[in-house]
Amino acid sequence: MLRNLSNRNLAYPEEIRYTPLSPMNTAADFAQYVLPTYGRFPLVPVKGQGSYLWDDTGKRYLDFCTGIAVCSIGHCHPALTAAIQQQAATLMHCSNLYQIPQQAELARTIVEDHVKLPGKVFFSNSGAEANDGLIKTARRFGHARPQANGEARYEVITFTQSFHGRTLGSMAATAQKKIHEGFDPLLPGFRYCPFNDLAALEAAISPITAAILLEPVQGEGGVNVADAAFIRGAAALAKKHDLLLFFDEVQAGFGRCGHAMAWRAICPEIEPDGISWAKGMGGGFPIGSFWVSDRLIDGTRPLSSLMNPGSHGSTYGGNPLACAASLAVLKVIQDENLGAHALEMEALIREQFATWNTPALTGLRGIGLLLGFALDATKIPAVEGKTPAQVIVAQLMERGLLTVPAGPDVIRFLPPLTVSREEIAAALEILHQTVTSL
Repeated sequence: MLRNLSNRNLAYPEEIRYTPLSPMNTAADFAQYVLPTYGRFPLVPVKGQGSYLWDDTGKRYLDFCTGIAVCSIGHCHPALTAAIQQQAATLMHCSNLYQIPQQAELARTIVEDHVKLPGKVFFSNSGAEANDGLIKTARRFGHARPQANGEARYEVITFTQSFHGRTLGSMAATAQKKIHEGFDPLLPGFRYCPFNDLAALEAAISPITAAILLEPVQGEGGVNVADAAFIRGAAALAKKHDLLLFFDEVQAGFGRCGHAMAWRAICPEIEPDGISWAKGMGGGFPIGSFWVSDRLIDGTRPLSSLMNPGSHGSTYGGNPLACAASLAVLKVIQDENLGAHALEMEALIREQFATWNTPALTGLRGIGLLLGFALDATKIPAVEGKTPAQVIVAQLMERGLLTVPAGPDVIRFLPPLTVSREEIAAALEILHQTVTSL
């Protein structure tokens, strides 16, 4: 039996204690100066190392949130830290009007070593921006390949419980009513279908449809995995109706689901037309990107050629510092075979979970280290204004484990891809202790 880690208050060394530049009360300053757009937990993080995070009191936490799947190689990985320091001392930023060598190298690495299909990459600062780029690509395609009457196609089909971001475009693509509330009129051009329902998808296709956008694993929506038959069917429908097939891998990509590309964990034979990423590709440094295929759309023009000069841009996207950081992260993921490690850790978690008799947990779903524990809401103590998942996440935090909700009744495990077997075991013990004590 592992030692009880639930109430340990582990102080970190004096040399890494947080010393603010001026006297401050973080909670009060948030209340007075920061827009209240997040329901924040009462935790003030000040230091991270590997799979651990420390707060301003010196308490240590196992971090299985990792910035919501961002810190893919753990906090302050030496390779990432060194890459940022070296590049920051050389050249942090220059205009995309110039040819940035780190950007070219990162694009080549993504295309040749990860996607492994001919295409081209655009770099942004976030996943929402990356998805906006795919939406714009779909509209360009709808003009290049219009309806029979010559009018442009523009509609993108997305799916219930999806999450594609919070810009006006990516928010409109997100098929969750709670995301839309108070922001109407939304950007037109989206149709929502039930996830994993191929018949509904086929029925939704119309003369104005230009693309299908789906997450191989829906992270925010409850850790829902796309069925292999659904993805294959979507690809067949896209081909039949001359549509684009896009995968949103913002949360699921670059090793999180056991493969460089998450869709290959489900249907390795599929060849999409576009993919979006962010989160884990920077390991904590802000960067996003989308890839567009080089396939010919009319016998002569590559799809990627539709996004020509002037069609899209980003002041900061793909600058030398961001690209140097991402190159370091992707090198660690590839060199240390962290995708395979993610699958090994998933097997360990599933093996342990199968031995539990915990009525509050009704199931475990997901792939690799994008996992969701489903909750029985009737077994969770009711707290006014809090979902069952938020209640459990708060209790886990008190016991020294950081997790994140995925909808009202699912909690996500998103540890770094470098997580150890011992850290997995410790996190599972805290979770088991918490749900059995309800």
